[in-house]
Amino acid sequence: MKIGLDIMGGDFAPKNELDGAILAAKELPSHIKIVLIGDSTIAKKYIIQQKGDPSVFEFVHTTEVIQMGEHPTKALAQKPNSSIGLGFKLLKENKIQSLTSAGNTGAMLVGAMFSVKSVPGVIRPSIGTVLPKENGSVGYILDVGTNADCKPDVLYQFGILGSLFVKHVYKIENPKVALLNLGEEAEKGNLVTQAAHTLMKDSKDFNFVGNIEGSDLFTDKADVVVCEGFIGNVVLKLCESYCATIKKRNRSDEFFDRFNYEIYGATPMLGINSNVLIAHGKSSALAIKNSV
Repeated sequence: MKIGLDIMGGDFAPKNELDGAILAAKELPSHIKIVLIGDSTIAKKYIIQQKGDPSVFEFVHTTEVIQMGEHPTKALAQKPNSSIGLGFKLLKENKIQSLTSAGNTGAMLVGAMFSVKSVPGVIRPSIGTVLPKENGSVGYILDVGTNADCKPDVLYQFGILGSLFVKHVYKIENPKVALLNLGEEAEKGNLVTQAAHTLMKDSKDFNFVGNIEGSDLFTDKADVVVCEGFIGNVVLKLCESYCATIKKRNRSDEFFDRFNYEIYGATPMLGINSNVLIAHGKSSALAIKNSV
């Protein structure tokens, strides 16, 4: 298996990406190869400086980068030889079997949809993240950033994608799916959530348990929480701030330590025909290692 890693994307690229790759290579079985996509001259020099062995990696050279603020579709069209663009070309040709990047999330979404394509019937792919539960288990929330605005049928499909994910990855049988809203009553919320609730309440595709509020996120009321990417991203960043605030106060808490994004590394894009993982833009070396 070959794992493609974009070493040019991210707030601290390529240093953190390369440090993470070096850490990951030490733990991976010999039959798994990390393919570093980016400026190979800089990469090889840096790996040697860190007392690493460049020969344990494969390199795909490019100096083009899609910056965080660039328009995803335009950037991919204008920069086909960018690290993300080449990554998707390799993925489509099955020269790598997975692609991870801490770069432009929009470009990763567009690249996935135009190269390896969505699973037939999926309207919009989604990314989610783990929700640590107070009882020690985990839940899952989606979308957390790829789809800021969603129509009701898209939210319905997130229920399917999230339910399948936690069932097969976290081994939760018949997961409870809930819609994040500002009240538990069916008529609460905006027009989108009201319409989504109407679609979901009679679903035979997943086990819908109704609306939940923000105060229920870390309880056992739901295994999968569905929301628009705008709301989900706000929730995600709020959760990250819990861990950061506790660290600033030199405290340690077993529950809130689980909100540290570094231990999860990256999140898979659900609903596409390959393995594409989105890492945090500010990913540390530890986060990159765990994403690989």
